[in-house]
Amino acid sequence: MAGHKGVQLSFTFLHAADLHLDTPFSDVSSFPPHVGTVLREASLNAWDSLVDEASMRGVSFVLLAGDIYDGAERGLRAQRHFLEGLRRLDDEGIRTLIVHGNHDPVANGWSAIRSFPELVTVFPGGSVSTESFVVEGERVFVHGISYERSHTTENLALRFPTATTNGFHIALLHANVGGGSTGHEDYSPCSLDDLRRPGYQYWALGHVHSRRILNQRYPTVVYPGNLQGRSLRPTEQGAKGAVVVDVSGGVVGSPQFVALDRVRFCDLSISISDIEDMNELLDGLASRASPTLFEGRSLVVRATISGSGGLHHELQQRGKQAEALEELRRMGSSSDPFVWWQSLNWQTGPAMSSGNEKSFGVAHRDFADTLQRLAAATETEARNAWRDALHASLISSATILIDPQEDEFIWAEAQSLALSLLGNEGR
Repeated sequence: MAGHKGVQLSFTFLHAADLHLDTPFSDVSSFPPHVGTVLREASLNAWDSLVDEASMRGVSFVLLAGDIYDGAERGLRAQRHFLEGLRRLDDEGIRTLIVHGNHDPVANGWSAIRSFPELVTVFPGGSVSTESFVVEGERVFVHGISYERSHTTENLALRFPTATTNGFHIALLHANVGGGSTGHEDYSPCSLDDLRRPGYQYWALGHVHSRRILNQRYPTVVYPGNLQGRSLRPTEQGAKGAVVVDVSGGVVGSPQFVALDRVRFCDLSISISDIEDMNELLDGLASRASPTLFEGRSLVVRATISGSGGLHHELQQRGKQAEALEELRRMGSSSDPFVWWQSLNWQTGPAMSSGNEKSFGVAHRDFADTLQRLAAATETEARNAWRDALHASLISSATILIDPQEDEFIWAEAQSLALSLLGNEGR
């Protein structure tokens, strides 16, 4: 491949995507004031962290693979904050190369930015453009294309030209590779073979919010995930940030993830089986949600309390579950970094009597085995049937829709609840 010949350069770049700057969090007004403020500022502060990281590492350039903003309207505050960061990078001599995605297409919305700093390139829509520059005496080519409109279902990867000039070739694209990204619209769908075709060394992708390395080398194909989590959906949980990539002698090293988020979303669980009282339960939950276990980030937590034990009876008393949530919120929201307990899901049962333990154990295992087999049948009619029934039930009773990204969480909750109910029958 032409792109591989004669390349001896050595440099570092940073790849991020899906910044969704100034993205709104739902029900921020219901949070304590300082918690709401941190959430409102989280995406903007994560962008500041990205700029700091690029400057500290002295990267040669930054790649931003789409969805800089959360919507076509963009917003004045988000644009001004973004521009401030671009100016800081420019002052450090760091290039920034940008494409827009389905959330912020170039033909929609408005821009408060009339001109960008000298070292900033924003790729237009319509056709693939190429920006070339010299790094450490060698030529780098970045090929990119922005979405003109939100609903871009064309395979834009097929528009990228073949690498015919010696140098290091990078593609910058917002796309859904393989079509298997649950919860993400199938915009610019393409395959790994489509990405191999042009002969580039690196594909800097955006759109999928979970971090993935789809291909290690020739080409290296990476989704860095989004910069800042936004909810308790599975793809929004865990550490969020960017990847830093070292290139030596034309060979791409292993992309290194760097956490840049300011608030982290997570699911936690605890069993009451060995817990004696409410204080021990609250202490156990608090210890699992210590910010020190999450790189010092503030947390938004959803917890599941399950298992069987004597504490179950106390938890069934009127108001006890609400009191537990209120106390956790009081303890967590007063700290810095904070811990905000979004919800507690109670799936506990009473302690098992010794007389029923043996017969219950057999039934419990048989039922658990059945659930496990059904859970493994991800593509069968049996596995899809529960989804259809669940959605139909909710639509008819409450006229609401389930977000597809919540299916796996609901499935796990249903299993736990079913086992808990089975346990109650056997006691």
